[in-house]
Amino acid sequence: MRKRSWGFVAAGLLVALLLAGVVSNYASSHPDGLDSSLLKGCTVNADDEITGGSCPAQRARDHELADSPLADYGIRGVDNGFLSTGLSGVVGVLLTFAVGGGLFWLLRRRPADTPGPDGRPAGHDDDRQPAGTVG
Repeated sequence: MRKRSWGFVAAGLLVALLLAGVVSNYASSHPDGLDSSLLKGCTVNADDEITGGSCPAQRARDHELADSPLADYGIRGVDNGFLSTGLSGVVGVLLTFAVGGGLFWLLRRRPADTPGPDGRPAGHDDDRQPAGTVG
C-alpha cells in the first residue's frame, strides 16, 4: 500500500475511534423505534416497565448473549458508564478493523512472481491448458 493510502486508512481509523470512544456516549438513550413499536397497546410507567394492556413486548426475553462481555453497549465489569461505553466502542472498532484488514490482506492481488500459499507463483495452475491447444 502506498504511503498516501496508509495515511488515509490511519485517519479513517482515528475518526472511527473518536466517534466510537467519545461521541457514542452522547447518543440517545432511546434510539430504537422498534422498542416503542413493540410497546403499542401496553401502558408503561416512568421506568418503561409494562403495567398493563397487551403488546408484543410482553413476550420479550433476554438475548442468549446478554451476559457477554460487550452486551448492552458497554463492557461488563466497568462500573463507569461513560468509560464502559467508550471502551466498548473502541474495542468494536479495533476488532472490525482487524478482521477487515486481515481479510483484505488475505484477498489482496499479488504480482504473478510472488509465491502463493503453496509456494508456487500466484495464479499458477498445473491443470490449465496452454492457449490454442486442445486437451
